[in-house]
Parts: sequence; C-alpha cells; structure tokens
Amino acid sequence: LGLKVASVISISCLFPASWHFSLSPVVLPRFLLPSFRQLLLLGLLAGVMGLLYLLLVTGKGQYSWLREDRHIHTRLGRVPDMEATDTNNPNLNYGLVVDCGSSGSRVFVYTWPRHNGNPHELLDIKQMRDKHRKPVVMKIKPGISEYASTPDKASDYISPLLSFAAQHIPKNKHQETPLYILCTAGMRVLPESQQEALLEDLRTDIPVNFNFLFSDSHVEVISGKQEGVYAWIGINFVLGRFNHVEDEHEAVVEVQVPGSDQQETLVRKRTAGVLDMGGVSTQIAYEVPKTEEIAKNLLAEFNLGCDAHRTEHVYRVYVSTFLGFGGNAARQRYEENLISTTQIQNKLLGQHQGEIADSPILDPCLPADLQDEVGPQEQRVHLRGTGDFDRCRLLLQPFLNRTNDTSTSLNRVYQPPIDFTNSQFYGFSEFYYCTEDVLRMGGDYNSTKYSNAAKSYCATQWKTLKERFDRGLYASHADQHRLKYQCFKSAWMYEVLHSGFVFPAAYENLRTALLVYDKEVQWTLGAILYRTRFLPLRDIPQESLKGSHSHWHHSFSFMNNHYLFLACFLVVVLSILLYLLRLRRIHKRSTLLRGASASVQWLEEGLGSPDLPVTL
Repeated sequence: LGLKVASVISISCLFPASWHFSLSPVVLPRFLLPSFRQLLLLGLLAGVMGLLYLLLVTGKGQYSWLREDRHIHTRLGRVPDMEATDTNNPNLNYGLVVDCGSSGSRVFVYTWPRHNGNPHELLDIKQMRDKHRKPVVMKIKPGISEYASTPDKASDYISPLLSFAAQHIPKNKHQETPLYILCTAGMRVLPESQQEALLEDLRTDIPVNFNFLFSDSHVEVISGKQEGVYAWIGINFVLGRFNHVEDEHEAVVEVQVPGSDQQETLVRKRTAGVLDMGGVSTQIAYEVPKTEEIAKNLLAEFNLGCDAHRTEHVYRVYVSTFLGFGGNAARQRYEENLISTTQIQNKLLGQHQGEIADSPILDPCLPADLQDEVGPQEQRVHLRGTGDFDRCRLLLQPFLNRTNDTSTSLNRVYQPPIDFTNSQFYGFSEFYYCTEDVLRMGGDYNSTKYSNAAKSYCATQWKTLKERFDRGLYASHADQHRLKYQCFKSAWMYEVLHSGFVFPAAYENLRTALLVYDKEVQWTLGAILYRTRFLPLRDIPQESLKGSHSHWHHSFSFMNNHYLFLACFLVVVLSILLYLLRLRRIHKRSTLLRGASASVQWLEEGLGSPDLPVTL
C-alpha cells in the first residue's frame, strides 16, 4: 500500500519562538491527553476559582473581606486621632490659627504628617493633643475689637496665645509652622481705619517676638461668607467627603466642573450641607453641583487641591448668613413687635391690656400658664403663655421676610435649588439644642415627630415643666432659660427650616448634631486646610505634575480593576481548555489512522496481494 501517516503536534501557543517544539502522539504523555471527564473537572475548577475571586475581592457579600477591610480603614481614618501628638516625630508638621471673635480669641494648634506624594489627596490635618490627650486650645477675653482705641496693644493682647502654642510645638519646627490670625464678627463692625490700625500692629510686632512662618497676608478680617465656607470645608473634611477613593457605601453626585468651557462633568462623593443657627444669626452653606446663574457675592468657587490644573477638588458652594435670624435675635424682634402692637391697640381702644399682671397679653409661644414680663421699664408688658405651637408658627412667619417665590429664602435672598432627593445636611447649634436639650430627639430629624413633640411641650403646664427639670429629666446643660423659650425656638427653627429654606416636611437627610465623630468641628480647621493646600507640592515629584497627571490613575486603576483581571484570567483558562481539546482530537485522529494502517498491513500479509486497493 505504501501508505504513510505523519501526525506531528507542534507546541508553539503562548511560548516564545525559541521555545517552539513538536511532539509525536506516540510519545505524548497520557496526562496531556485528558478525557472528557477530566476536561469537565478542569472547567469546574476554573469556575470555582473565579467565583471565589468574585466573593473575596469584588463581591458585595459577607466574604468580600478585602474591600470591606479597605472601607473600614477609610472610615477609621475619618475619626479624629484621640492619642497624644508625638512631638518627637520629625515628619510631623504644625500650623496655628487664631480666631479673633467678638467675645474673645482662641488659638488652635493643628498637625499633619508628611504628604504621601499623591496629588489626588489632601493633607491629613488633625488637631494637636497634649500629653493628657486634650486638644491644644487656649482662649482669652475680651475680643480684640475692645482695643480699637489702643491699637498699639493688639500684639500684647495676642502674645499669651502664641506663647502657649510655642510651648507645645518643637522649637526646631517654629520657623516652618504657618501662623494665621483671622478676625470675625467683632472686627467687622469697626470702621476700616480702626481695623487696619489693629492689623498693622500685629503685622509689625509678631515677627519680632515669634519665629513662626508669618507674613502680612496671614492676618486679616474675614467676611461672613469666608467663615461659612471654612466651616463647610472643616465639616466635610472630617466626614471624609473630600476623599475621592471609590466607596460603594457612600452616596455620589454628578458635578459640573466650574470654569469648564465644555461643561465637563465628574462623579464624586456627595458633600454635606451645613445649617447653623446661633443666637444672633442663621447660616446655610451647601455645594451647588450644577451651573447656576446666581449672584457672585453668594457663591464661593475654590480648589482645595494642590494642582491648579486638576478639577477633582474644585467646589462651588453657596453661602448665606442672615443677621437677626438667630434664636435670641428672633425672640427680641418678636417681643418688640408685641410691645408696639399692644401700645397701638391700647391707644386706639382706650384699654390697658398687658400693663398689669391681672390683664396679661396671651402669648402662644410661651408654655401654658407661664407668666413673663418684657420690654423696658416704661414700656413693660405682662405676658401669659397659652402654649399653642401651631398658632405660634403662624405668628412667626412674617418675621421670615420672604415671598412666595420658591427661588428665594429668608429675607428674600436668592437660594439655588437643592436636590432634596440626593442631598444631606447637618444642623448645628440651635438646630441641635431645639431637638435635644428638652425634646431629647437630636440626631436624625423627622418633622412629624418633632412637631408633635414640640406641640406636647408647649401645651404642658409651666409648673409641670419645672418639676421635670428639677428631677433632671432634661439634658444636663439645659437651664430654665431653655425651658422658658423652648416653645418659641422650636417654632422658629421649624419655620426657618421649612418655610424659610423651603425644606420639604418629608425630608429625611437632616441630622442635628453638636459634634462630628465626637469632636466639635471649628471653622478654623477649614481655614488651615484651605490656606495650606499648596504645601503638598513640596512632597510631590515635579514630573508627576508636568507630564504624567494620569500616572496615579493608570497605576492604581489597573491594580484595582478586578473585573479586568478576572476577564484576563478566564480568557487564559478558556484558551488552555480549547488547546487541550485540540490535542485530544488530534490524538483520536492519529490513533484511528494507525489502526487503519495496521489493517492494511494485515491484509497484505494474509492475502499476499500487494496490488489490492484500500480505501480509507
């Protein structure tokens, strides 16, 4: 027959050219020619490995320990470090902020480790703590504005604060420790000439007596808008909202990058808005993610990142402060209106209502049967509370001074739209005191529960409220002044929130708080975070800023892209399986041909007929 079958298997896939070789099926080991059951077992093994990978690394279940551990780490990183600051650590940096307020001045000492060199991340700034683990803070009285007539004493006034800070900061760090002196409300009311005289004395004398990093621009009077922005920055920094590492547990928002000609958008963590009601003023601050045509004096645009060319830390924040809309100021305006209205009615009707205790003016904003006197001695008016929460709310609405225009808020000031379906707010000061001190429901705010609790409190007899107070049923820092005006302030807070700022009654993402992660967050934290934003440039390689802004993105995105890795893994496994199937098919074919050749040889030997044709 002269039939010759050559079956050669060439091994070249997945290997360099120098490794290519060939094997004959005759000498091919059995383990490389698996059966169908063996192939099925290999496939099941590969599937199980892929499933385990999904559970351990990319899964969302209880076994996704790798990602969960990373999430817990970022959470723990937001909690303020309660340990004493290690002043022997040479890699620690320090910074000072002096808050010159209306009633006094305070110095805050902050510290942060060396920047890690990643331009995407901000400095990890924390408040310094002494050996007793207490924050390094010192306060003096009165306010610096009291020295307006003697500006040459301003530096002497500040010196005790700076000496206190200098004792806690290592001496070899003084020269590189930035010092910022920022003055607020008390200085704003002074004439500009008096402000400048006080600031000039500080600029001249402080560098002579202290070796801190201090320049003329480090001392100034900041506006209420700046103070509000700093408070917003500080709170969101502590909450971890500026950390843009992917976290499936955090809500996100789509933001139009300010200043972008092509309306560039990016998705990042949702920041928290801030509501703050003090005794004199009320303030609101929140990020405006979409481009809005609003007045420049109500909007703050800033970049917290160290690289001006990057947009991931560019924020557009609406800030507005309303003087006279704090809890105490609102009560004063209400009483003044009550006095003038009573006098006018008495003159017109010839009555003496409210002039004596036996004929008091009924006040729905005071607890039931509470008797009070308001106004100066010559205009004294006697009041008796009726404890009607709903009636009190109606009487307070005109004091909001707003219109029916939904685009305006308190005092008819424009307010950009808030996406109430995807937003979060924190309420501080009076927002917390009104909900917690007496009503004991601070935390997550529910308007229905709050209004019902306020109604019940207002309608309770004053005698009963005092008995509860004496038995210690209210917060430890609640006093009789709080009990007396809780009904009024509860109604005022409710109206400011829902009628003034137009928050829906069903809004569920407001949390009233006194502390963030067990710490009172000061606006000074936001101030030093913003003013030291360029310091990381010292620790970032310049090549990463010049031509490889995407270096961090590419290196880390590949490592973190588990789906890409899994896809590559499955492709390799599938290729191996297909190759083994091919080997099995070739082996069967060669076996069949060898059997056919043996048959032909048997026929030739048995029949002795070399010319017999054989068809395969």
